[in-house]
Amino acid sequence: MRQSLHEINRKIELLPAWLLTGLTLIGLGIIGFFDYFTGPDYSFSIFYLVIVVASAWYQGRKSALLLSGAGTVVWFAAAIASREYTDDYPLSIFWNDLVELTHFLFAVVVISTLKALLDASEKTSRIDPLTGIANRRLFYEVATTEIVRAHRISEPFTVMYIDIDNFKTVNDTQGHDEGDILLIAVASTIRHQIREIDTVARLGGDEFSVLLPAAANDAAQVVGRKLKRELADAVETRWPVTFSIGMVTYITAPESVEYMIRQADQVMYEAKKSGKNRLCSVVMH
Repeated sequence: MRQSLHEINRKIELLPAWLLTGLTLIGLGIIGFFDYFTGPDYSFSIFYLVIVVASAWYQGRKSALLLSGAGTVVWFAAAIASREYTDDYPLSIFWNDLVELTHFLFAVVVISTLKALLDASEKTSRIDPLTGIANRRLFYEVATTEIVRAHRISEPFTVMYIDIDNFKTVNDTQGHDEGDILLIAVASTIRHQIREIDTVARLGGDEFSVLLPAAANDAAQVVGRKLKRELADAVETRWPVTFSIGMVTYITAPESVEYMIRQADQVMYEAKKSGKNRLCSVVMH
């Protein structure tokens, strides 16, 4: 159930802004119509509030504030048109309209602030705090999506597993702060050598992984060799390290992310056993 709600939420967030705006305005109009049609016997305040809250959550504070003003106008018009107020209470409609607007504005501020905090927390939970690239959690999510896509359209993709040779030596001889600087440099180098659709992640320690969607072995080999050269240039004058890279191209998508990572890790260790500072690759059919 929770997973289903999460998927629904994601699908709504991916809707175009113009469509979300149109849907909220249509919803506001429908509520205003029923508010007018039913007259003063039934209150529709909560329904106006639901529309405003939804706008604050999915569209942000600015759009929700504008919608709050629109909602207040619709509520005011429905009240006047339904003759809810008589000449005996000429100021009450303005007072109630102001109270309604205050409720909307308060809800917008609270919900938009909460959403911003949750988004920041969600982003932090998926980003490696040291290097600023994806962490294991985000990588698994992206890889899971890619495996599903590859199953559906039968398109190859490639994963690389990168390990820094002699990283422990840097920590032991130059200190952990220097080791952290090395990790940051490696992450930055990888990130600037791959496409926007690719994903680089730090899986832990000195191990990185790169996911290359829609990349057959030939194309991935080009990327891997270039990446290895760029990494070597980045560390050449400062750190006594090299890089062992294991690369697996899947013609048929693997059964799981765990299985995929395990295979790429094994290929990387083959590179290490062969003398380190190597790129080894296999194609899985």
